Amino acid sequence: MSVARQFHTASILANGFVLVAGGNSYLNSAELYNPSTSIWTTTGSMNVARAYHTASTLVNGLVLVASGYNGDYLTSAELYNPATGTWTTTASMSTGRYYLTASTLVNGKVLVTGGRNSPSNYLNSAELY
Repeated sequence: MSVARQFHTASILANGFVLVAGGNSYLNSAELYNPSTSIWTTTGSMNVARAYHTASTLVNGLVLVASGYNGDYLTSAELYNPATGTWTTTASMSTGRYYLTASTLVNGKVLVTGGRNSPSNYLNSAELY
């Protein structure tokens, strides 16, 4: 990788590449790893810098990055398009959260669950994207 990262995400794309996005110290940058060549390349940057977020590969091949933290508890979400290497802002989450989980369901929706929205407030809520 060209940038040191922690609390970032890594998502497998349909072409076998791995998209690595965000991380501390609140990065908006993203990189692609080609496992066939072991080469890293930069790709488009997210619109919002974030760490402690989630990333889910959707059935249409896009990657949904949701919530996280960058000094604020983020409600924002973005979609990465592997064909263009660009990010598009999409509908926000109702609750800003970090340390959350997300799972792509068989119906194509993403279930976002739990996390925290303050240092001492653990969430028992869930949202569907």
